[in-house]
Amino acid sequence: MKMALLTTLLALTSPLPLAAEPSVPADFTEVSSLIPDAQIHMAYLGSNNFVGSQVDGYQANKCYLQQNAANALVTAQQLAAAKGLTLYIYDCYRPQRAVNHFMRWANDLADTSTKAEYYPNLGKDQLIGEYIAQKSGHSRGSTLDLTLAAKDEAGNWQPLDMGSPFDMFDPVSNVGHPTISNAQQANRQLLETIMLQAGFKVYSMEWWHFTHQPPVYTDQYFDFVIK
Repeated sequence: MKMALLTTLLALTSPLPLAAEPSVPADFTEVSSLIPDAQIHMAYLGSNNFVGSQVDGYQANKCYLQQNAANALVTAQQLAAAKGLTLYIYDCYRPQRAVNHFMRWANDLADTSTKAEYYPNLGKDQLIGEYIAQKSGHSRGSTLDLTLAAKDEAGNWQPLDMGSPFDMFDPVSNVGHPTISNAQQANRQLLETIMLQAGFKVYSMEWWHFTHQPPVYTDQYFDFVIK
């Protein structure tokens, strides 16, 4: 009886085993293995982003996409390279834990430290819905954020002027916004044309946001860490 009681007490007081971290799905690919010359600058790995800090789930400067989207991006890179340009990637697959981090930030209305740079004309309470949501297509593996880049005189790749910076939550970032210059509009149209020809569709609120069509996963959101 005493032995049985001791066994029960040990079972109750023993720490629960840690849940295994999600692994990279078999049909996801790191884009640099297919497109070694693409410029990958994961915006949420560091602190230069609208949250103002490194985002949960980002531990390496790597772009993962579902295989179909990754293969299509090879075509986009070829189209860009034919014009002397390259793809300049800000975000690809996004862990669900990163989306949760975004939601915590968006609901903290007292933290407006990045307002001047990222949402100067909107209240923080206006960001949820059109710009930030509890679920993101990025977490399904077929969506990415990117621009085009050209080499400067020093031979370094520099993003083209698109009329608003990446992740600026503002109407000026809408596709076809009328207040940007003709040159900026042409740059946006070139990006959209290249991505459309490669099989991607742009999100009308954000000139940089594209989803491969049709996405393989429509209601499954992944959470493996980028490392």
